[in-house]
Amino acid sequence: MIDLARVLPHARIDELPNPYFGKVRDCYDLPDNRRILISSDRISAFDRILAAIPFKGQVLTQTARFWFEQTADICPNHVLDYPDPNVVIGKRLTILPVEIVVRGYLAGTTSTSILTRYRKGERQMYGHSFPDGLKDNQALPQAIITPTSKAFDGGHDEPLTVDEILEQKLLTPAQWERISDMALKIFARGQEMAAKRGLILVDTKYEFGVDEAGEIILADEIHTPDSSRYWLADGYETAFAEGTRPPSFDKDIIRAWVDARCDPYKDDIPEIPADMIEKTARVYIQAFEAITGQTFVPDMTGETPLARIRTNLASYFTR
Repeated sequence: MIDLARVLPHARIDELPNPYFGKVRDCYDLPDNRRILISSDRISAFDRILAAIPFKGQVLTQTARFWFEQTADICPNHVLDYPDPNVVIGKRLTILPVEIVVRGYLAGTTSTSILTRYRKGERQMYGHSFPDGLKDNQALPQAIITPTSKAFDGGHDEPLTVDEILEQKLLTPAQWERISDMALKIFARGQEMAAKRGLILVDTKYEFGVDEAGEIILADEIHTPDSSRYWLADGYETAFAEGTRPPSFDKDIIRAWVDARCDPYKDDIPEIPADMIEKTARVYIQAFEAITGQTFVPDMTGETPLARIRTNLASYFTR
């Protein structure tokens, strides 16, 4: 039984400097070009916070740690230290204003997904041409990048093409070439490793920044259940043939539950029931173990997760 009270809805710590509170992470900029990134247990979809899921933040941080370590030979990343299971100390970067979304399948549920737009009749998307006759969740001939604008103010990301990125000077041609090359290589590594564990890495998003020397650095998180869509390989072919949703363990579970009950972009979100919260927590834990091959060990130290994090970050307090 998962303790639904053992949750980190936020990590707002007054003693830490220069806060920035995102959809899922609560961050603090240190004066020496380092940044504290704390993964809360909030779950976000449809540009909104839906609920808080026990141990989700630990799962995300530790899954990303696994992948950062597995892809460091392809691309440098921002990680400097892990003082807590939910916390990363990273290089403070200038985040580039383009989110890199890599897709290997015609899939998705959001308004910017290629499946949603394909169903509406669009055949030209993100600078790519799609033929008629594709089926839901069909594998693409090769992985593609579908970039979006990076909404720093919590707004909605908008689709972009390579031409628009360069015309608007969001990235230089050299930056785009470097980022797109690294993104496709990281995705290929992810798909290869996932396949060995009976998983399909369907699509994912990457965030890049530049350091003081102008070097491009992989930031945020990588190949987690929040940033990526995974399907279970066992069952995909049957689901595809039947036109049903492939078995998965990503946050589409809650997305689908909410989407079936309201217009999540316009209506109030109904309260997520406790059994759905617990089921989702178990799904995140299952995802960690399936993706990494490691046993998930929840950190139960401290009276609460926030109390534990405060203790582990006390050396960074400025007041």
